[in-house]
Amino acid sequence: MLEYKPNIILTGEEYKVLGTNPLRHDATDKVTGRARFGADIQMPGLLSGKLLRSPHPHAIINSIDVTEALNLEGVKAIVTSKDFPETSDKVSDVPEGELRNIGFLSANCLAREKALYKGHAIAAVAATSPEIAEEALSLIKVDYEVLQPVLNATDAMKSDAPALHDRLMTVTQMMGPGGTKDEDGGQSTNVGKTFVMRLGDPEEGFNNADLIIEREFKTVAVHQGYIEPHTSTAFWGPDNKLTIWSSSQGQFAVREQTAKIVGLPISQVKAVPMEIGGGFGGKLTVYVEPVAAVLSRKSGQPVKVTMSRTEVFIGSGPTSGTQIKVKIGATKEGKITAAQAHLVYEAGAFPGSPVAGGARCMFAPYEIPNAEIEAVDVVINAPKVAAYRAPGAPAAAFAVEQVVDEISQQLGIDPIEFRLTNASKEGTRQTSGPTFGPIGNIQVLEAAKQHPHYHSDLGGPNRGRGVASGYWGNGGGPASAIASVHPDGRVSLIEGSPDIGGTRTTAAMQFAEVLGIPPEDVNPSVGDTDSIGFTSPTGGSSVTFKTGWACYTAALDVKRQMIDRAARIWEVEVDQVEYTDGALHHKSDPELKLSFQDLAAKLNSTGGPIVGRATIDERRTGPAFAHHIVDVEVDPGTGKVSIIRYTAIQDVGKAIHPTYVEGQIQGGVVQGIGWALNEEYAITPDGHMMNSNFLDYRMPTSLDLPMIDTVIVEVTHPGHPFGVRGVAELPLVPPMAAIANAIHNATGLRMTELPMAPPKVLERLLSK
Repeated sequence: MLEYKPNIILTGEEYKVLGTNPLRHDATDKVTGRARFGADIQMPGLLSGKLLRSPHPHAIINSIDVTEALNLEGVKAIVTSKDFPETSDKVSDVPEGELRNIGFLSANCLAREKALYKGHAIAAVAATSPEIAEEALSLIKVDYEVLQPVLNATDAMKSDAPALHDRLMTVTQMMGPGGTKDEDGGQSTNVGKTFVMRLGDPEEGFNNADLIIEREFKTVAVHQGYIEPHTSTAFWGPDNKLTIWSSSQGQFAVREQTAKIVGLPISQVKAVPMEIGGGFGGKLTVYVEPVAAVLSRKSGQPVKVTMSRTEVFIGSGPTSGTQIKVKIGATKEGKITAAQAHLVYEAGAFPGSPVAGGARCMFAPYEIPNAEIEAVDVVINAPKVAAYRAPGAPAAAFAVEQVVDEISQQLGIDPIEFRLTNASKEGTRQTSGPTFGPIGNIQVLEAAKQHPHYHSDLGGPNRGRGVASGYWGNGGGPASAIASVHPDGRVSLIEGSPDIGGTRTTAAMQFAEVLGIPPEDVNPSVGDTDSIGFTSPTGGSSVTFKTGWACYTAALDVKRQMIDRAARIWEVEVDQVEYTDGALHHKSDPELKLSFQDLAAKLNSTGGPIVGRATIDERRTGPAFAHHIVDVEVDPGTGKVSIIRYTAIQDVGKAIHPTYVEGQIQGGVVQGIGWALNEEYAITPDGHMMNSNFLDYRMPTSLDLPMIDTVIVEVTHPGHPFGVRGVAELPLVPPMAAIANAIHNATGLRMTELPMAPPKVLERLLSK
């Protein structure tokens, strides 16, 4: 049977392992059900934990009476925020380098003085069965003073709007070529932070434009839609040490956040990563881990807390709803002279939306000499938002790419040609400040321009074609790896990145490439926080980059030690031994040769085992670009938009495992299609989510989709040993804009709000 190979162009250096498609190391466990996820933990004395959630979107908590609930037989512990140590939520108290305000994070796990959204956790019960725990929740009496909620950014920013936080003040951060400084607004507000970026002289740039387009766009909150709900089991032992088993995107983040919330030294908390059933950014923060921990401390027994699907929707973070204004000017020859944007992102109940990410990414595909961006973070009475694949960028691209499309149309220039004329490249100064190094933006656009899809016939009436570009900077960070060589020539490889999309295999492949051994001879696993060095979370498309680099470095350490050992066995100088193709050779004596497996069998009798180690902190991340082409058909009678054909082209630097790369691109596109056409938080005026289940929250299935074609472009990233750029975030950036542009091509309608669901499209069609 022929091996399926994705479409790859502009391939750089060829390798023996990299670029092949070995089976996942965890494949058998996953398909047979042996893999253990967070909810699979069982142990003697395990209690069931349940959360009581606020029925109000905004209310002062006057008192919580747990007396009756505690008297229920089978109830072992009840906790509220009073069982957490006091942690400051003042911005001034956040330590330098700290990414999260622990005071806000603690108050999101269990509400303090106020409930700030409908579904905000108020108290938690641990009991001998889930049924008893549920009954106990009904016996807890909470005295609320109900307040007026603010459910969107427009209302929240009004001068007379109820303030969610008494001490929240606007901080303005100036970013870009002019440097960075913070300014304090000095008054309580629902605006958490404003980012301002400037490049050149926008006013002069607009004066030099022959055409100026200015439009406004709006999106609403959507959820990541991961299959596995949040779950955690905790045991706070009599030795005052805490162990947590949970599915997360970073066991070290779980350890640090939980330790700070519950008041333990980090060294007394061990976080054990379980298999994870999806995250997409939504499992980078703790929700139930600290709650399970304090329930365990109070009860003296292990406690498991697992969210229901409804709790996932109402109690964990979706992405932001947004309001975006974009203004772009261009000459009649098609050269962009200036751009301006104003972004307002809803953060949910606590500050920290991904608005800065949207601002950094929105104009990145273009070389714009004069630009200005103002980006505003606003709190509302809704769940605190969380990351979602390229946080902030998809909504921003939805706006920018439609304006770019409209400009090219009015100027009579092919939309891809217009983008090529203005494409950012090596040396381009970004609006956010940095200058691009080697990037593949132009190569991706050329690949799109030449693709057969772009030149094909649409094949029917009511059909249209749209294109859109996207950018994501990708991530790096600290990572660790430990490799132990076994006597049979196989290697155990421990790394610190939770595996969501097959990254254990890509790590093993980079390790195997260095040593010239089959990736099947490497057994990769994800270590707990006591077993492996610190590794930053699985997010930002960073794992194959950073953890792959750590494994590459650990392999070099093994290689060095193997050369040393061969020299000792042969009683020659080290510089006389070379390592090539998985074997050691004496440079001048062909009789002296050992394969990796042969030498591995001799290690314990010639000096002991060989263990390779590596810790890295690489942040020379590889910025990446994508361009998507989509054909749609719009039903004029219902407004339903069907995806007829879809092609995604993306620069990945080096495709370590091409079919994984293709799968990540396809998955991101599908999520983008859902975001574009159906998905939304349907919220009533009193803050209630009406579609908090997978029946009513409409995500696309295979029946809604064509085959997603991919083109993998490889423009080597010089900041990585194998040229890797991150993959998984970027595919979600262009789809919404590309589909909107296709709808316009089919109908003449410019859809400026998401989702572009049938009722909205039909209403616009009928009003033409």
